[in-house]
Amino acid sequence: MGMNICAAADYKTADAKLNATYAEIVKRLSDDEDGKKRLQAAQRAWIVYRDAECNFATGNAQEGSIYPMLQDNCLEGETLDRVKQLDVYLHCEEGDMSCPVPAAP
Repeated sequence: MGMNICAAADYKTADAKLNATYAEIVKRLSDDEDGKKRLQAAQRAWIVYRDAECNFATGNAQEGSIYPMLQDNCLEGETLDRVKQLDVYLHCEEGDMSCPVPAAP
C-alpha cells in the first residue's frame, strides 16, 4: 500500500511539471491562436498515447495489488518524457524556424 501511495505522489509531481511546462508554452503562444490549437491537438493525442501505452505495459498485472504502482510508475515516466519534449520548445535557438514556440520576451 505504501509503495502505491509513493508512486501516486511521484506521478502527481510529474503531472504538475507537465502542466507548468504546457502553461508556459500556451503563454508564449498568446498571440498565435493556430499554434495554441495545434498544441492542444498534440497534447490530446499524446494523452491518448500515454494512457494506451501504460495500459499495454501494465496489462499483465491488472488483477494484482501491484497494478496501481506499476500504472503510476508508467504514467510518471511517460509524463516526464513529455516534459522533456515540451521543454525543448522553450529553449529553441533564436531564428530556429522549426521551433513552434517563440522565445521568452
